[in-house]
Amino acid sequence: MLSKRGIQTHAAGDNLMTSPSSRDRGALSGTLAGVSFVGGVAGAMALADSHYPRPGSEPAEIRRYFRGNPGAARLSVVGQLISAASLAQFTASVASLAGRSGRGSRGLRAAALAGGGLAAGSLAVSALLSAALTGRRGEQDASAAALHRLMFAAGGPVHGASFGVLVGSLGLAGLRTRKLPRPLGLAGLASAAAGLLSPLYFVWEPAAWFIPAGRFSGLLVGGIAGVRLGRRPG
Repeated sequence: MLSKRGIQTHAAGDNLMTSPSSRDRGALSGTLAGVSFVGGVAGAMALADSHYPRPGSEPAEIRRYFRGNPGAARLSVVGQLISAASLAQFTASVASLAGRSGRGSRGLRAAALAGGGLAAGSLAVSALLSAALTGRRGEQDASAAALHRLMFAAGGPVHGASFGVLVGSLGLAGLRTRKLPRPLGLAGLASAAAGLLSPLYFVWEPAAWFIPAGRFSGLLVGGIAGVRLGRRPG
């Protein structure tokens, strides 16, 4: 039979285990990554008076958007940079979850760190190249076209594949630890597959559809997972 002091100690221990401080508040950065990216894109679309140049666009189209709509382009840049910083923070949360996933956790954790690090870095590079296009380097045909190609490569296929690794690690770790509902974990794996296929664009242009498919589905999965992991005990 427990003494009064033992009961109090046991209750205090239970409260500590369920206290807000034991929750992974950093996981909420997964939600911020999606909100900031989508907000930046939506704001830029609302402000711009011309369409965003697609891959392979003529220099005149690139200049028309970036030089003609610098405010809209820079708003998108801010959203991307916030999203990149949030992804870096979210990567730590995914790696922590992966590290508790049992057998093979070390490899899964390494994959999450590598994928998340490259995803955040490539998105930041793409944002900075977009910002450069609104300045002097966006005035000349050759430099504008070159910057646009690099921007798309970094923020498209490279980011898509690395983000796919991060989201796939999240889905698998969530399933193994049962910290995420099975449908959400499976959605993460499906999103990861789309992201990992995005580099096919370099050899087959129609594969460009894998880029938005993997990106936006991954942001949705990460956003929902961030809320769930942020409100549960760690």
